[in-house]
Amino acid sequence: MPILIKQATLVNEGKQFVADVFIKNGRIERVATHIDVKENARIIDATGLHLLPGAIDDQVHFREPGLTHKANIHTESRAAVAGGVTTFMEMPNTIPAALTQDLLEDKYAIAANTSVANYSFFMGVANDNVEEVLKTNTKKDIVCGVKIFMGSSTGNMLVDNYVTLNKIFSESELLIATHCEDERIIKANKEKYPNADNASFHPLIRDEIACFESSFSAIQLAKQNDTRLHILHISTAKELQLFSNMMPLNEKRITCEVCVHHLHFTADDYASLGNLIKCNPAIKAANNKTALWDALLDDRLDIIATDHAPHTWEEKQQPFAQAPSGLPLVQHSLLLMLHYVQKGKISIEKVVEKMAHAPAQCFQIKERGYIREGYYADLVLVDLQQNYTVTKENILYKCGWSPLEGITLPATITHTLVNGNVVYENGQVLEDWKGERLLFDRP
Repeated sequence: MPILIKQATLVNEGKQFVADVFIKNGRIERVATHIDVKENARIIDATGLHLLPGAIDDQVHFREPGLTHKANIHTESRAAVAGGVTTFMEMPNTIPAALTQDLLEDKYAIAANTSVANYSFFMGVANDNVEEVLKTNTKKDIVCGVKIFMGSSTGNMLVDNYVTLNKIFSESELLIATHCEDERIIKANKEKYPNADNASFHPLIRDEIACFESSFSAIQLAKQNDTRLHILHISTAKELQLFSNMMPLNEKRITCEVCVHHLHFTADDYASLGNLIKCNPAIKAANNKTALWDALLDDRLDIIATDHAPHTWEEKQQPFAQAPSGLPLVQHSLLLMLHYVQKGKISIEKVVEKMAHAPAQCFQIKERGYIREGYYADLVLVDLQQNYTVTKENILYKCGWSPLEGITLPATITHTLVNGNVVYENGQVLEDWKGERLLFDRP
């Protein structure tokens, strides 16, 4: 059924204005001050509500296949739409890792059957699968990019062979996304702290230098080969000197993102949250958080993402050295950023830019990320006057916990639309429709 959203305050492309939005056949057919339709349509009265383009999260770990005791594409996509995230791009470090074209397509098949949100998946790189990775060049319009762990202990996905790196950077026609931490520096730091027994040691082991040196190396490779590079989850003040705001996003060959947990937590929070906020790269000292906010606001940082990476509560209760890194965030990322809107730290227009417009532009996603006539109707209605408290009862992650539990956020998501279908409404996920595979508009 067509949908007519009446009198919402639209936040789109740097502006706020009150308008009606008519949605038909999954797309935004018309945006105008006042719309009357003669055909049968569902009317949503959005008076007093804000209508945003759905958030696009370019970095999540939904754990399927192989790690589904922690999460799966179905459960985490439900959490995503409950949080206003209408589109996700998922990482390859599952079991088995997505290191072949067949394994990559297996993940797309799972999502087609189970995901409530729109989806794409990164092709994974290892030291020994270069030719398989380069086959992805033929899929420029249906795969979001190539992922390289330039510092990782996840399976065999640490890529530290220079010949491999150089070949991928020189021959990949897709965006390359990198996790940048220098494994040699991390190993040396572990030797400095042989008695590390709690999470406060994590930012000392995975320190600023490890991040900087790896990011610097990736950027040098990209510049040498004119590669389209996107560095994930920047976490340090030092790395920010590597990025520019001297050109518009669509002209940048090297882009980067910041994750919500690096904007929210600092190393001081290990005292109360411990392993619950242990993640890679580590949450670091407060001066880094300050610098990240400055860089986000002046456009050195291009995208806000989550790196949503759930583990079970029991896994996180293990001793520091054994507890896995990662935390669940996709259900609460947009609401957390709206918390900072209320605090005056960032405008709601800037939040929309960094969570919807910029990911769509950075990855060249076709016809999503904006409230535009002809675009897919991936939309979120939020009530900025209604608080939302994160509790065990309303968490939809399969792992069942959040580091934000007990926090009251100053907004509530009332409706989420994916491809013109209401998939979340007033606390309930509606699963009559599934998301779609992303398409990309690349030369």
